[in-house]
Amino acid sequence: EVVRIDVDFDGTIFWNGETVAGREALEQRLGGAAATEPQPEIHLRPNKLAQYKDVAMVMATAQRLGLTKLGVVGNEQFVK
Repeated sequence: EVVRIDVDFDGTIFWNGETVAGREALEQRLGGAAATEPQPEIHLRPNKLAQYKDVAMVMATAQRLGLTKLGVVGNEQFVK
């Protein structure tokens, strides 16, 4: 299973296309994903204009909750 987490330019977070209502909701979803066996792959897709703090918060939360399959995808948008 693959979970796609998008971070938009304004800090809005999407879980497989569905808006996540705040950090607590994100933690609940990530905690649920961490508890499943096998764990899903988390594909983090930041918008080119997203602030680093928003992307780092998602990564740190995932790590703290024990998710091990986390990758940043869509890096080609950052190449000039």
